[in-house]
Amino acid sequence: MGVFEAPSNLTGHEEVVFCQDKASGLRAIIAIYSTALGPALGGTRFYPYASEADAIHDALDLSKGMAYKNALAGLDLGGGKAVIWGDPDTDKSEALLRAYGRFVESLGGRYITACDVGTYVSDMDIVAKESRHVTGRSEENGGAGDSSVLTAFGVYSGMRAAAEHKWGTPSLKGRTVGVAGIGKVGRHLVGHLVEDGATVVATDISERAHDWLKENRPEASFVGSTKELIASDIDVYAPCALGGALNDESVGMLRASVVVGAANNQLAHPGVEKLLAERGILYAPDYLVNSGGVIQVADEIGGFNFARAKRRASHIFDITRDILRTADTEAIPPALAADRIAERRMADCGRLRSIYLAH
Repeated sequence: MGVFEAPSNLTGHEEVVFCQDKASGLRAIIAIYSTALGPALGGTRFYPYASEADAIHDALDLSKGMAYKNALAGLDLGGGKAVIWGDPDTDKSEALLRAYGRFVESLGGRYITACDVGTYVSDMDIVAKESRHVTGRSEENGGAGDSSVLTAFGVYSGMRAAAEHKWGTPSLKGRTVGVAGIGKVGRHLVGHLVEDGATVVATDISERAHDWLKENRPEASFVGSTKELIASDIDVYAPCALGGALNDESVGMLRASVVVGAANNQLAHPGVEKLLAERGILYAPDYLVNSGGVIQVADEIGGFNFARAKRRASHIFDITRDILRTADTEAIPPALAADRIAERRMADCGRLRSIYLAH
């Protein structure tokens, strides 16, 4: 697949950079969708893609999502994303991460990186040895630490707003929530839900996640697969693993009446949002509710203050409530309402500078 011939929903990127360092084994793609609002901020995903085409597709898709996420969160930042093609358990090394950091630095600040699937705070500390344009570093190195903390808080805030919209009360108490993916974000989200009085049913492909849940959140139950989870009697479905969780098949099986989750790009293809609406399932757009993490790492750019970042992330509740109300008023899916607001901000503010140039 050529970059310029990408599917229509993945076009419009400013820049796509292919990075290779044979000595360390690095193969990475950095995609910058837009810098209309400022330098492009987005995490680095380390994943064993089946093909180079899959890696390119993910980089393009995720970077566009980051542009919309940052715009909707009110940040003066554009959207970008990087993917490292490989197995983080076997291919990751200091040499590889430092080589990657040199590529990030070569962009002169047009792209600012952070953690994502397969990368951690300790990895960002290594990348930062080679680049100034790194967030999500450890607190001892002047960073914000684990961004999954506020990502989960934001998802929980969006879920509360969706609960209020659906059932009249901004609480999950007495509701059954199905969480697919007990990773960095899912674990924190389960904690918020249990403390709010929700019944949690979870699933994950990892046995380690099952063991963690049993040891740390024994109140929650575990099922063997995502299919089993979405077909069960749950009120809320929270996709918190990889993208594409909502497709024709899964929406058809889904028994929940609300979907709010941490995963990026949950809609497998355009039109899924209409399927959800036709079935009466309330969907809070993923890039809206999972923006707590990017709010956290963005705060790091000017000198991190957790209380300030959490206050900003708490507004995800208000933004979600407003978008759900707008969707009802205009008789459009919430995903479309959110898209329009993000696109309007990028267009209006982007007239001040169409392409960000590092100083």
